[in-house]
Amino acid sequence: MSPHEAQQLLDNAEPIASEEAVAAVLGRLAEEISLKLADAFPLVLPVMGGAVVFAGQLLPRLRFPLEFDYLHVTRYRGNTSGGEMEWRVLPGQNVVGRTVLVLDDILDEGETLAAIRDKLLSMGAARVWSAVLTDKDNGLDKPVQADFVGMSVPNRYVFGCGMDVHGLWRNLPAIYALKDQ
Repeated sequence: MSPHEAQQLLDNAEPIASEEAVAAVLGRLAEEISLKLADAFPLVLPVMGGAVVFAGQLLPRLRFPLEFDYLHVTRYRGNTSGGEMEWRVLPGQNVVGRTVLVLDDILDEGETLAAIRDKLLSMGAARVWSAVLTDKDNGLDKPVQADFVGMSVPNRYVFGCGMDVHGLWRNLPAIYALKDQ
C-alpha cells in the first residue's frame, strides 16, 4: 500500500472516539485497575503489537509497583479477519504464583484473550486479570469478558490507538472505523 492509499484510508474513515475521549477512558481505567490491583504487585503483560500504544499510555497512570513483560500472539497477521492462533513470544518472567494483568487493544471475538488466559493459568499464574481499551459490540457470545473495559466500539473494523488497518495507523491518538463496513 502506498502512502497516498494509506492516507485515503484515514481520510475516508469515520471518527469513533476522539483523542480526548481516549485520554478520559485511560484515566478511568487506571483508577479502576488501581482499586483492584494496587496491593497485588502484578506482572503486567501487554499483547504485542496492538497493546503497545494502550500500555504506553496506561502504565504511567498506574501509581503502584508492578513488573512488566510482554507476550505476542496473533490471529490476524495484517488481515482484517482472524485465523489460526500463532504464539510468537511467551512472557520471559516467571508467572508462577503471580497475579497477572493482560493488556490488549480490543476484545473482538474473545478467542485470543481466552487463549492467553488459559495459557497463563497453565503456566501457573495465580490469577489472570484483563484490561482492554475497546470491546467490540458484535453481539457474539464471547468465551471471555475483560475485567476492565475502556469503551465499547461498534461492530465495524476499527483502528488507531494501537489497532491497525492493513498493518497501518496504530499510531493514531484517536479511534476510527472504516466506512465500507
